[in-house]
Amino acid sequence: MKLSQFTFAFLMGFFIYSLIEIVCRGFTHWTMSLTGGLVLALLYAVNSRRTITLIRSCFAGSLIITALEFAVGVFDNLIMDWNVWDYSDMPLNLLGQICLPFTGLWFALCIPAYFLCRFIRCRFSSSHSHEDSHAA
Repeated sequence: MKLSQFTFAFLMGFFIYSLIEIVCRGFTHWTMSLTGGLVLALLYAVNSRRTITLIRSCFAGSLIITALEFAVGVFDNLIMDWNVWDYSDMPLNLLGQICLPFTGLWFALCIPAYFLCRFIRCRFSSSHSHEDSHAA
């Protein structure tokens, strides 16, 4: 995987997640935009493995997202006291930073992310092949 692919996936995640939050909540926080970028870049790396299936990608993705959400939540909400989100009222939450219902949502969001990652890889592969044919 090239840096350009990783960067493109990061930027896609940055903007797509920010848009999702703005549409659903009416706002986002800059740390969530960065987290969304990192998530899609990591999912791109996971989905670049030839043996990855959709279901495995969703399980891995939901774990990755939940772990990053916990780390960012501890920093944003507990250390910095920015109050970006609070899942304290949600069932099965941990310190109000992560909860099982949102882990399920992350699993579901990994379905379109899986296909987006495949599309990005395909586009980069076809543009690379196209450049190679001109070099010959």
